[in-house]
Amino acid sequence: MKSRTILFAVQKRMLKMTIRTKSPIGLDGVAAAETALSHIDGERGELVIAGQRVDDLALKTSFEDLTARLWSVASGKPVEADAARATLGKAREAAFARLPALLPAAEGLPVIAGFRAAVAGLKPIAGMADEAVLVGAMPVIAAALVRGAQGKAPVAPSAGLGHAADTLKMIRGKEAEREEAAALDAYLVTVSDHGMNASTFAGRVVASTKADLFMSVTAAYCALTGPLHGGAPEPVLEMLDAIATRERIEPWIDAALARGERLMGFGHRVYRVRDPRADVLKRAVGLLGGRTKDLGLAAEVEAYARQALAKAKPNRKLDTNVEFYTAILLDGLAIPRQAFTPIFAAGRTAGWTAHAIEQQRIGRLLRPASAYVGTMPD
Repeated sequence: MKSRTILFAVQKRMLKMTIRTKSPIGLDGVAAAETALSHIDGERGELVIAGQRVDDLALKTSFEDLTARLWSVASGKPVEADAARATLGKAREAAFARLPALLPAAEGLPVIAGFRAAVAGLKPIAGMADEAVLVGAMPVIAAALVRGAQGKAPVAPSAGLGHAADTLKMIRGKEAEREEAAALDAYLVTVSDHGMNASTFAGRVVASTKADLFMSVTAAYCALTGPLHGGAPEPVLEMLDAIATRERIEPWIDAALARGERLMGFGHRVYRVRDPRADVLKRAVGLLGGRTKDLGLAAEVEAYARQALAKAKPNRKLDTNVEFYTAILLDGLAIPRQAFTPIFAAGRTAGWTAHAIEQQRIGRLLRPASAYVGTMPD
């Protein structure tokens, strides 16, 4: 018995070492899959999507074009951008026709939860790729839920419009200005994929079981709704609302840090320098002119927050992340705050579907090991 107890103690110490050195909690640094879809260099602050830096893609490549590229890379079969654009237009129309069957599941739920319930009801459409059905349906469902929360009827999509322009039209009931559509298009491109984040990993795990893309995307969205993953844009606006004036920037931020509070829109699990998507979206915000919150105030908040964080937490690199300018951009487009997560999903579904397709091509079940830290029987 004594030798067994000693053996168990040794095993426990070895297990703790394994956790620290080979299987870090949270799987940090563990490669769960090989992918050709996107790459993050956290030390350099670089994001590559489908072979190009996000800085080069945004404002130059449409969401439909990038979606076609992601699907091409994932499937190994070329998907033409014009074909993807036409297919997504038809998919939006098909999703609108199915709203009477989808929306009852969302009744009585907040927009974020209602979106999950409606997405879970999606199913294949004969003659249309599942990935197109999903990407096309996202803005249709999001817009219908936003309008429903306002007591308004859904607005039918226009297949001839771009994905971003049609999204705004379905939310507002009228066509958006060109600059507004371009700003949202840049946002959808920027958030379309981002390495092995929690929601993408969740979707790939489901896809690895050979479940269909509808199951994979539903799982991915569920992961997105957690506050540690996709819930920061709204609190950024609450922070800016609370600061309100330039005179309050320094005392408000100093007081928040003294209380040990997190400054929303700063810091990232992967990036050790500035999130490259922040600058992309800051340029996109510039397209909106005076439609946004005081951009000068936001820039001053950002500048002082970075300075204060560097002083308060010198051992941690906390810089601006994508959520800071996401909040300002979506607010400037008059998208209700409760719809921020579904609109993010409208862009990220391009990546989710591509990752699911890529994972299914690999054909191997994702089944990671765990580090047992419980007691052993005698």
